[in-house]
Amino acid sequence: MTANTGDRTAREALTAIRRHVSPQLALVYGMNGSGAVEARGEGARIHLSDGRAALDFGSYAVTLLGQRHPAVVAAVRDELDAMPVSSRVLGNRATAALAGALADWADPGRLTKVWLGLNGADAVEAALKLARRATGRRRVIAVEGAYHGKSLGALAATWNARYRESLEPLLGGVTHIPADVCAVPGAFGGEEVAAVLFEPVQGEGGVLPLDPAFLKALADAARAHGAFVIADEVQTGLRRCGPRLSSTGLGLEPDAVLLGKALGGGVQPVSAVVATPELYAPLAADPFVHTTTFSGHPLGAAAGVAALRVVEELAPRGARLAEVFGSGLARLAERHAGLVTAVRGQGLLWGVEFATRAAAGEVLMELGRRGLVVSPCLGRPEVLRLLPPLVATDEDAEEALALLDAVCSAVPDEFRTPAAGARP
Repeated sequence: MTANTGDRTAREALTAIRRHVSPQLALVYGMNGSGAVEARGEGARIHLSDGRAALDFGSYAVTLLGQRHPAVVAAVRDELDAMPVSSRVLGNRATAALAGALADWADPGRLTKVWLGLNGADAVEAALKLARRATGRRRVIAVEGAYHGKSLGALAATWNARYRESLEPLLGGVTHIPADVCAVPGAFGGEEVAAVLFEPVQGEGGVLPLDPAFLKALADAARAHGAFVIADEVQTGLRRCGPRLSSTGLGLEPDAVLLGKALGGGVQPVSAVVATPELYAPLAADPFVHTTTFSGHPLGAAAGVAALRVVEELAPRGARLAEVFGSGLARLAERHAGLVTAVRGQGLLWGVEFATRAAAGEVLMELGRRGLVVSPCLGRPEVLRLLPPLVATDEDAEEALALLDAVCSAVPDEFRTPAAGARP
């Protein structure tokens, strides 16, 4: 793509987004890309319309396997030539293969039932519906700071008032509690609880790993009261945080794990509820109580099977990258004390917290200009997420850390004061 062609492509794309999608979104995209748009992805990098390339350590956790992983692309191409769309009247082997693979992979012999969707909110909606139907109860306990999606059911379990206030009343019966062991006993008073729902690490909430003692107390209390335990691992699952699943790695034995984002290998949208027979019982009895047209669509199913296989192959690489980022970000926090107030995370999910929201915004835009894509935290805008892919090399990791260090060093003084980060 020539420079002139790239400029024209970017102008046309941003103009169409401004006219038909959102003027604000077009402005944000234009600023983040310095006027360029995405043109091609390969491995750990995004290639832009103006010829530049950027490390993709963001993409909201979707590209765990990088851009266009060849094994996933090949699986999808093979399925495209065979059966790209299911009739929804007959069974198909691709859907069956993904359901079987997930049951064998997540927690073999215990989580044996699978429902397939397209995104994380789909999985949350399905799990909440199953819990309420299976128990005959309606109350759900979620955690303050949680993000579970923006569809009306999932939104009821999402904490951030920014997304909730203009749409209330939402799905009734959801109670949010602090992530504190002391808050657990009192949470189960009153109306009986159908389920507890939590993220082992709150991604949008600022990359906040929840205390394992709190999670164990919550799961134990749920079981004692006859409620189901649902782990939202849309962002933390598939070894993003080290173990296959953070919740099973902590010994919580959830009744369902919710997967999405990276499950499609960065090539197709697909999500899943992987559950016990007890939670899944309403769907086993009547498979039409919760359906979606593209549930288990063959292209996504093929991508999911390939993604699970590649994730396991790359697990040792993930452990190595986790060490590089953990030590590198700790050094960064020491060098930029006062600007960087905290570094949190595990595996390939890291959050860098800045003294002000303005500082985080300045760093986000400057990183984009210099060639590193990271993700902001919608619920905690003073925190930036680094989500390196399993395919990143040590050199990619060091490049990303060096860029972050250089950008932090260049942050103007006016962005380092509390006043600069205050709400407008």
